[in-house]
Amino acid sequence: MNVLMIGSGGREHALIKKLLESPRLEKLYCAPGNGGISRDAICENISVMDKEHMIRFAQDKKIDMVFVAPDDPLADGMVDAFEAVNIPAFGPNAKAAVIEASKVFSKDLMKKYNIPTAKYEVIDNANDAIKYIQEQNEFPVVIKADGLALGKGVIIAESFEDAKNAVHTIMEDKKFGDSGNKVVIEEFLTGPEVSVLSFTDGKTVKPMVSSKDHKRAYDNDKGLNTGGMGTISPNPYYSDEMAELCQKTIFEPTIKAMQSEGRAFKGCLYFGLMLTSKGPKVIEYNARFGDPEAQVVLPRLKTDLIDIMEAVIAERLDNINIEWFNDAAACVVMASGGYPESYKKDIEITGLDDNGQVDGAIVYHAGTVYKDNKFYTNGGRVLGVTATAPTLENALEKAYKAVSKIKFDNAHYRTDIGKTK
Repeated sequence: MNVLMIGSGGREHALIKKLLESPRLEKLYCAPGNGGISRDAICENISVMDKEHMIRFAQDKKIDMVFVAPDDPLADGMVDAFEAVNIPAFGPNAKAAVIEASKVFSKDLMKKYNIPTAKYEVIDNANDAIKYIQEQNEFPVVIKADGLALGKGVIIAESFEDAKNAVHTIMEDKKFGDSGNKVVIEEFLTGPEVSVLSFTDGKTVKPMVSSKDHKRAYDNDKGLNTGGMGTISPNPYYSDEMAELCQKTIFEPTIKAMQSEGRAFKGCLYFGLMLTSKGPKVIEYNARFGDPEAQVVLPRLKTDLIDIMEAVIAERLDNINIEWFNDAAACVVMASGGYPESYKKDIEITGLDDNGQVDGAIVYHAGTVYKDNKFYTNGGRVLGVTATAPTLENALEKAYKAVSKIKFDNAHYRTDIGKTK
């Protein structure tokens, strides 16, 4: 099979490394890719939003299957465009991808179908938002931009002053552009967070192994929200009993709800959950593999990813048995100093090889460029240094050992990934 991966980050590199394990793979292309990906796949510099160019390229290279990995092209109908020219594509169509593209849609869906979530209010102007927050007078409070914001459009405000600033930032300063035309103001839930990615063909849903993301920029969950600074799998708080409960009360009802709305979801649906004292609740849905969750979930996947993609596209997921390795996995993100705000690019990276010079480790490239036989930084999150081992402790030890061998100026990473409070 000739496969085309669309995207350019660590998630895409993790998917590519997994596809390379398939004996069914003939040629692997990635558009646009990045420095690390260019060592594993044939990269073509096409924007992830350029449907016309992407389709021409796929037809030209006789692509048998496309994997649309990022949120923006999914919401914009990239899968629909491939389906229109009879090229099978993995990922939800635009109608289904709205589950991530609009927080308002997803919250209203959960309310309508009794899927447990935080209580919320949708507001479309700054004055009313501030007035509502003042009336509720409950802090912390969660303020979310309605649309896509690269995983950064969520602000947890500890005080009224913080909340007022958050509303101004999102709705008036338009920090996230039109994504902030509406906000969702939500009660703050407490409890362990769990990420569960799942394969679904619109009818059947098969959850993957659980993971735990570390969103804040600095140790002890301090600093700004980021796209993710590291992950572990399995999530220590997610028991078999909890998995069964989530399957019954959240995963299956969500798939059925989307079907009932005429928006059957096919692809990877990500459930961001909070295990509260009143049971598991949905914090958010993503219409694709999480990043960096993919970097710890995919190394544990035993079943051929191409077989799974085919089963999802053909709506016969119930016929396939998906198997997982028992080993734990840990990923430490090495970011550019200053991320998630301003940071420098084009800094040389040294000490890099595919497994971070540590047996059992693997380095996924998120924001790198390869030129003159050297790697340079080219983004906020630069590398996802991942390791697998029989225990989580060993996996973390290996990942950090690999991190210590990789150098670039002003590199920043958290030292407490996987530490449970």
